[in-house]
Amino acid sequence: MFGILKRLRRRRLRRQPFPPAWRAIVDRNLPFYARLSAEDREELDLLIMIFIAEKSFEGCGGQVIDDEVRVTIAGQACLLLLHRDTDVYPRLDVILVYPSAVAVEREQSDGYVVSTGRRVHLGESWTRGMVILSWDHVLSGARDPDDGDNVTLHELAHQLDGEDGTMDGTPRLAARARYNSWGAVLSDEYATLRSKLERGRRSDIDAYGATNEAEFFAVITEMFFEKPAPMRSRHPELYAELQAFFRQDPANWSGERDETAGDRATERPRRRSRRRSRRIAKRKPRR
Repeated sequence: MFGILKRLRRRRLRRQPFPPAWRAIVDRNLPFYARLSAEDREELDLLIMIFIAEKSFEGCGGQVIDDEVRVTIAGQACLLLLHRDTDVYPRLDVILVYPSAVAVEREQSDGYVVSTGRRVHLGESWTRGMVILSWDHVLSGARDPDDGDNVTLHELAHQLDGEDGTMDGTPRLAARARYNSWGAVLSDEYATLRSKLERGRRSDIDAYGATNEAEFFAVITEMFFEKPAPMRSRHPELYAELQAFFRQDPANWSGERDETAGDRATERPRRRSRRRSRRIAKRKPRR
C-alpha cells in the first residue's frame, strides 16, 4: 500500500512545475546548480520536490523550518543522487536542523572508567533514519561550492554508506565486480592518508577522513564535488571510483576552477578544527 501511494505521489510531482519561490532559493544558495546541464537541473528539480515531500524537517533549538531551509538542504542532498538508479534515501526519515553547532553530552569509556563530556557537532548521521544538521554551516557550505567543506554532503554521504545496513565506507555498489576495485583503491588511499598524518605530513584529503573508513568516504565525497579538479589530478584512481559510483564528472562541469597548485596551508588548521567536531553514531543512542 505504501509503495503504491509513493508511486502515485511521485507521478503527481512529475507533472508539477518547480515552484518559482524555490527557484529563487536555488539561485541564491546553490551556486553549483548553474554548472549543471539543463537536463541535470531538470532531474535535480524533481529529486528536490520528492525529497521535500517525503522527508520530515524538524527545527530544534529555536530553528525555524521554512522553504529556504528545506530547499537548501534538499538541493545538496539530491546532488548525490543524480544519474543514479536508486531511491531517494529510503532509510532516511527525518532531518533535525539546529541554528548552529550542537553541544551534546556523551558517555565515554576507556575500558575502566566511564565519563561524560560535551562534544560540539556540525552534523550527525544515524542508521535509524535521522540526520542532524547545523543550519549556519549548511548555508555557508552551500554558498561556497569550491572550499571542499560541506556538512550536508558529508552527512548524506553517510546515509548512502548506510543503505546496505552498515556505515563502513563501502556503500551499495551497482555491480558485485565493483567491490574489488572499490576496496583496493579506497583502502590504499585511506592507508596513505593515515601514514602521512602519522609522519606529520600534510595531505590535500582532510585529516578527519583518517578517523575511520566511514568518515573517509564522507570526506572524499565532499572533495569529489567541491575539489574535483585537484582530486582528479592527484588521486586519479580515487576520482575514477567516485565517478563510477556517483555517475558524475564534476571536474568537467562548466565554471569549475582548477586549484591543483598548492596545498592551501593557511586553511588547514581551521578546517581540521571544524572536522574534529563531526561525529557519526552507528548505534541507537542510550536512553
